[in-house]
Amino acid sequence: MFAIVKIAGQQFKVQKDQTLYVPHVGGNAGDKVEFGEVLLADADGNLSVGSAVSVKVQAEILNHVQGDKVIAYKQKRRKGFRKKKGHRIQYTKIRIADIA
Repeated sequence: MFAIVKIAGQQFKVQKDQTLYVPHVGGNAGDKVEFGEVLLADADGNLSVGSAVSVKVQAEILNHVQGDKVIAYKQKRRKGFRKKKGHRIQYTKIRIADIA
């Protein structure tokens, strides 16, 4: 069984006991979260799409991590203008506990 879930504006294909990194989800390590916006669900060949889906995905937060550093560099030629900024995107590592 698998499902396509919308988490923080992005779509993920999930299965039971799968671990994945998603954009930051509020909560502490060990907390349970539930994602109700399921776009598609497949249960042994029975496919349900759209508003016919009555499935909820339950997950457990494992930890919070940061992604690689992203550098934004700006420069204007012949003006002596240089600006360098960077940031690291926050991710949450979750494990899919159940698709019910």
